[in-house]
Amino acid sequence: MSGIYIHIPFCKQACHYCDFHFSTTLKKKGKLVDALCKELVLRKDEPIGEVQTIYFGGGTPSLLSSEELEKLFKTIYSNYTISEAPEITLEANPDDLSTEALAKGDLSVKSMKEVGINRLSIGIQSFFEEDLKLLNRVHSVDEAFECVEMAKEHFDNISIDLIYGIPGLSDVRWLENVHKAIAMDIPHISCYALTVEPKTALKAFIEKGIIPAVEDDVAQNQHEILLRETEKAGYDNYEFSNFGKPGFYSQNNMGYWQGKTYLGIGPSAHSYDGDQRSWNIANNSKYIDEIEAGILPSEQERLSSKDKYNEYVMTRLRTQWGISLDEVRDLFGKERHDYMLEQAQPHIDTGYLAIISSSDSAKKNSIEQLIVTKKGKFLSDGIASDLFLIEPA
Repeated sequence: MSGIYIHIPFCKQACHYCDFHFSTTLKKKGKLVDALCKELVLRKDEPIGEVQTIYFGGGTPSLLSSEELEKLFKTIYSNYTISEAPEITLEANPDDLSTEALAKGDLSVKSMKEVGINRLSIGIQSFFEEDLKLLNRVHSVDEAFECVEMAKEHFDNISIDLIYGIPGLSDVRWLENVHKAIAMDIPHISCYALTVEPKTALKAFIEKGIIPAVEDDVAQNQHEILLRETEKAGYDNYEFSNFGKPGFYSQNNMGYWQGKTYLGIGPSAHSYDGDQRSWNIANNSKYIDEIEAGILPSEQERLSSKDKYNEYVMTRLRTQWGISLDEVRDLFGKERHDYMLEQAQPHIDTGYLAIISSSDSAKKNSIEQLIVTKKGKFLSDGIASDLFLIEPA
């Protein structure tokens, strides 16, 4: 399995918490789409195999027109081997799918489906106006409800994003957010704790005392509410931030967590081939200029055995399947297998980690998996770091 990620670096306005690469001017959108197509052609011989997922992220991919999406799809299908039933996701903002937007002739939900999109990921973040205002989101609560209902007319596979741990967001309001999402009867919900990234407006506002600081204990309590309510509603928490009904897990994201290869197209996009990572320049103008000149504006980093081990630990522990101890031994050797168990033992003793056995029908035996327990879920990244290999001083 492999995937193609296409970064669309445009937004109508900057959300206060976002540190992704984007521009709020659309003047170069046409040239940027042409450059995306050219990069796809320039990289067509990279050994990524059959493509099973295509993901339009950003930025705001729903700012593209039908014609621009068609151009990108034509280039992809002309230069890559695509599986018979690929998962093709487009991230969208509610204001781009509103009745008002459609009246202006913008990209419609129906036209997204017609050009090949079969999964929508909608950035709602909250169902309360005060939260949307604090985060500097463009859309309104009414547009959030409206766009999901419109999406359900054409798509079965829909995901929405929500954020918890927002300053001023009470547990009662967060519970309402979760209940409203569940009541919409959509098959996938992604929920993220608000993080304060460097060089964002949110960080500046907190430092100046304009917005209260983000509190970890509040976020942890809201995460526990999330786990409880989604489980009651039949969602599987198959990865720390992702909750899906059976059959609706994000295949694109599963590829990342399982260490599959992927090709990142566009400014700031990252790629991974199993041995090295590469990333494109995070500057729209320079990206366009270099691609037009036939130059790939990227840097590369070859991963060491230690890097691969640490990434394996980090990504696998975030999932409900955890780490296969047999696979660790096969991939990294007995010494690192034993090291992992030694580092994990204190967390096993506290009940944050557990070793479980499950049957492997292919090998006709049982396999042992190291998983994060419900008690340790909110601390999973910190727990994973305790299992990392560290260079000696």
